[in-house]
Amino acid sequence: MDAAQLQGNAPVSEHDPLQMLVRARFEALAEWGLPPSAARVIALAVSVDIFDAVGLVRNGCPADLVLPILT
Repeated sequence: MDAAQLQGNAPVSEHDPLQMLVRARFEALAEWGLPPSAARVIALAVSVDIFDAVGLVRNGCPADLVLPILT
């Protein structure tokens, strides 16, 4: 899944800092091994530290529990 799929079929604006941030977060989370659906949800929760999220998953936390734990 790439950045275009993150936003559905809508193109990601190069001029919208929030969309650019979410795209970068999603790509990092996916690269670090989070399932695409979990990476999308966590990427959109910009108040959540993605390093904490990855740490939880790598230590055995189910991806669907990461967001409830960190928010």
